[in-house]
Amino acid sequence: MSHPHLLKAIALQAGVSLATVDRVVHGRAGVRAHTVRRVEQAQAELERQSAQQGLQGRKFMLDVVLQAPTRFTQVVRDALEREMPLLHPAIFRARYQMAESLPVADLVTVLDKIAARGSHGVLLKAPNEGQVVAAVARLQARGIPVVTLVTDLPDSARLAYVGMDNRAAGQTAAYLLGQWLGPDTCAGVLVSLSSTRFRGEEEREAGFTAALRAHYPLLQAVDASEGLGLHAATAALVLERLRQRPEICAVYSIGGANAAVLQAFAQAGRSCRAFIGHDLDADNLALLRAGQLSAVLHHDLAHDMRMACLHVMRAHCVGPTQTPATLSGVQVVTPFNVPV
Repeated sequence: MSHPHLLKAIALQAGVSLATVDRVVHGRAGVRAHTVRRVEQAQAELERQSAQQGLQGRKFMLDVVLQAPTRFTQVVRDALEREMPLLHPAIFRARYQMAESLPVADLVTVLDKIAARGSHGVLLKAPNEGQVVAAVARLQARGIPVVTLVTDLPDSARLAYVGMDNRAAGQTAAYLLGQWLGPDTCAGVLVSLSSTRFRGEEEREAGFTAALRAHYPLLQAVDASEGLGLHAATAALVLERLRQRPEICAVYSIGGANAAVLQAFAQAGRSCRAFIGHDLDADNLALLRAGQLSAVLHHDLAHDMRMACLHVMRAHCVGPTQTPATLSGVQVVTPFNVPV
């Protein structure tokens, strides 16, 4: 592990100095605990990506910055690391900065550090805040393209957005729930968001509520947001809404933490006639197989990761010249067509 080339690779991956890596690798004092963890994480990332090291081609270092629950960031990470080797002869490596909850100022600090040290591209899932938009502009000004994932920053200088057509997803959820509950049902549908600060979630909610008004006017959307997709916070929010609104009998969960939503229904002694969630993460797969979710709206994350990488390549004048596709189609997964 003391080979100079390996130490340099770890330093690049971790975004720290070569001297810092040397101290961590050799167990010397004087390094902060979080820096030690970052170096160890970089070593693990390089080991996972080592299958690409023998390829000959243009090399790209990506920085993946995600604010989302761990269950989702892990799915994104797995999808990206499956796609990177398939982009031969280009060689992609990735550094990760992922957190379930991160103050905007800290997120901006992360982005500015990437701008200072350099990168071939940033894949970003972040709230649509003015400070974040400004940080994206600084990255782009330094020639570092930014591709937003799943939730967009439409007023920023980002290069492209990749992910689901969020408005169409909301409309699909409204159609399914309207069909299942019936056009003559007068009821409330709980709409659970992790946060209204994420543009993608807002788009899903807007598509959902507009479709309800147009086609199922007896169904009323009841908002429960700002649980950040975390279990305890989401359970408390949903339980409060259930106690306030006895007419709620179905759920459209945009922000996740679906086990928490079900827990709140059980705690309130209420039944849920229909429940639609998003994304085939491990939690949702288990709930689908148990019949506790009616359906999950899913999109092909592998496609998203591939398109994001192609956008970065194109920004550096490498690879196909045509503009890569950005929007993923909405897939409806039920307990009867769960992927093996």
